[in-house]
Amino acid sequence: MSEEDEGLSRRGLLGLVGAGAAGLAVGASAGIAGGMAIARAEAAEDAGSDDDFFGAHQAGITTPVQDHMHFAAFDMMARTDRADLISLLQDWSYAASRMTRGLEVSATGAVGGSPEAPPDDTGEALGLGANGLTITFGFGPTLFDSDGVDRYGIGAQRPASLTKLPAFLGDDLDPESSGGDLCIQACADDPQVAVHAIRNLSRIAFGRAKIRWSQMGFGRTSRTTSAQQTPRNLFGYKDGTANILADDREALAEHVWVAASDSPAWMAGGSYLVARKIAMLIETWDRVRLSEQDAIVGRDKGAGAPLSGGDEFTEPDLQAVDAAGAPVIPARSHVRLAHPDMNGGVRLLRRGYNFVDGNNDLGRLDAGLFFLSYQRSPEQFVTIQRALSTDAMNEYVRHVGSGLWAVPPGAAPGSYVGAGLFG
Repeated sequence: MSEEDEGLSRRGLLGLVGAGAAGLAVGASAGIAGGMAIARAEAAEDAGSDDDFFGAHQAGITTPVQDHMHFAAFDMMARTDRADLISLLQDWSYAASRMTRGLEVSATGAVGGSPEAPPDDTGEALGLGANGLTITFGFGPTLFDSDGVDRYGIGAQRPASLTKLPAFLGDDLDPESSGGDLCIQACADDPQVAVHAIRNLSRIAFGRAKIRWSQMGFGRTSRTTSAQQTPRNLFGYKDGTANILADDREALAEHVWVAASDSPAWMAGGSYLVARKIAMLIETWDRVRLSEQDAIVGRDKGAGAPLSGGDEFTEPDLQAVDAAGAPVIPARSHVRLAHPDMNGGVRLLRRGYNFVDGNNDLGRLDAGLFFLSYQRSPEQFVTIQRALSTDAMNEYVRHVGSGLWAVPPGAAPGSYVGAGLFG
């Protein structure tokens, strides 16, 4: 182990297990060291490797959707300052760049350090490899303005559209499962790898940030490549048939990536993430006859084809009517109301997941969809969500959690996620 990595490991241990005051002291002095450590790690440990953490865009957006997700929202701790925030982002980026390569969070890791000190890495992912792990970071509105206070001197850099989402008809949001200064989306093909990522990034944040809320998901409900089959949600329907795919560069540029001509400049190459925890009334839905389920969704449950005919990938014919003159795809169906033709051409890139969190007090499944969408502007989501106010499916779902985050572009080798914000 190099002298530099040894120093980083010692600093990491202090940040993970020291008392609150010690953690803050370490955070305040770690900014420069964190950035240097990333550069050293890149040059010394993995020169020439295929590391997808660094790049023009953050991984975990157009990346082929993995099977499992662990999402966490964080709040910065009281009395932290700009140096603490920068050092946290540097330390997170360093650890993420290692974990996405299947490495431990530091050179000493779970078993290579002193036996008389807590290890840097919790160890539950030893031997599992990267398993497709991606780690994506986002910045919430409250990071820039918390009750009128610019805690970190970045208020002037807040994107104009990065504000709390408006209230939507039918919202029943739990404030304890909404919002957050920062967010991390960890996706992998092994759930333990995703959990390991959030667990260790949380430990690294000690004294600087703490988890506000989190959610685990399984069984992806979207696809981002043509090679992936369209998955099904817990209502049994194919979900994400018309999603934007990774090879559709024109659609990505128009609907997903923030352009250099957009403002602010530090967000160019980034995106905006909306997360919505949507409870699904499973038992009620399961008692609805099949023909009505199809009418609510606007698609055939088996093949996933639109009710206007064809196969799953046939474009829905929103003008088609039956013998009585009624729309073949019902006026209040989800497919019709969410279609780009009904929303000025607006599209989203979705990568949501199913969730089951046991049973509620009534003995019913506490389950649903953890909706995740990426878009060039939050207004795209707002437009579609407002259009869904008359959706027949609203009788069977409840939006119980929500959040919006600015997802900065990817980090350059030797730098860290969000560096452009502090330039």
